[in-house]
Amino acid sequence: MTAENTEKYIVRKPIYENGGAVKNRLGPVMTYISSKQIPGADYYVQMRWIKGMPQPNPRIHEHVHDFDEIILYWGGNYEVPQVLGGEIECYIGGQPITFNTTTGIYIPKGTPHGPVTWKKFDFPHLQINIMLGCGNHEEAWGKSGIDVPKKSLPRKTKKFDYEQYVVRSPMREAGGKFKQGRQSPTMTHISGVQIPGVKVYIEAGWIWGVVDHSLPEMSHPNFEEIVLHFGSDPENPEDLGAEMDFNIGGEPKTFTSTFGVFLPKGVAHGPLTFKEARKPYVEMAIMLGAGNVKEGWQGSWLNRDKKEENKQEQRRNNGPETER
Repeated sequence: MTAENTEKYIVRKPIYENGGAVKNRLGPVMTYISSKQIPGADYYVQMRWIKGMPQPNPRIHEHVHDFDEIILYWGGNYEVPQVLGGEIECYIGGQPITFNTTTGIYIPKGTPHGPVTWKKFDFPHLQINIMLGCGNHEEAWGKSGIDVPKKSLPRKTKKFDYEQYVVRSPMREAGGKFKQGRQSPTMTHISGVQIPGVKVYIEAGWIWGVVDHSLPEMSHPNFEEIVLHFGSDPENPEDLGAEMDFNIGGEPKTFTSTFGVFLPKGVAHGPLTFKEARKPYVEMAIMLGAGNVKEGWQGSWLNRDKKEENKQEQRRNNGPETER
């Protein structure tokens, strides 16, 4: 695979294509994964910084999609990663949901959601929208009704607790071997363990220094993956605040700006070498089709490491080497 071929999986510069003018909110929004940028990618990922109390508030009104959606509200202070930096009220299926922590929300297709109203602002935070099965803004939001104000608040009509779609507190289950320069373990904010039936696994963590060792080469034979690295400066959101080398398909790539990568099944990626960290930034892995950490990382370097650990333990015990 040539450097030219692997570059097609990378988005180094976002598209600013929608979102309108809202005071204290980045707009237009930054699109980092779409079929316009990566032909064949059937996903749409956009992010925006919230820098103060949005005006107008609410700006996002009740709407509905023909596709499953995941919304992440990500706190912007790496020292308190589970604190959102604000308080938000979001209606799902007519049910008001309020949260003030870094939160993941799963919205099945056809589920009305909105309005979204900020009740409090403490410090900058991110809103990340991930549309599944749809690669462009027009198809995802064009007829959703998101921009149309409603005369009254929505009413809940079904006997279903939509809290089941909300993850306010992450699991801490992956990446525990990294002890220097990064959050360890990382935070799992969406999975089939937290929200039964969901087949997407999202883990992310802060990096604030040069990590003590690199991530090795890996591949995922059964699932597509989206990898995001984004900076923490709301005034300069394209600045990663770091420099890293990331091999994709055997080709070394260097990054100094916020970027997104779409990885089809089986495409090798890594090693990932952290060279410089001027400001804290976030590494996020979105495993598409996997419901938990075991499914998502099956066949990757984690399994190879586990086998090697088993062999080393057997050597210490003078026992036979048996791969599991």
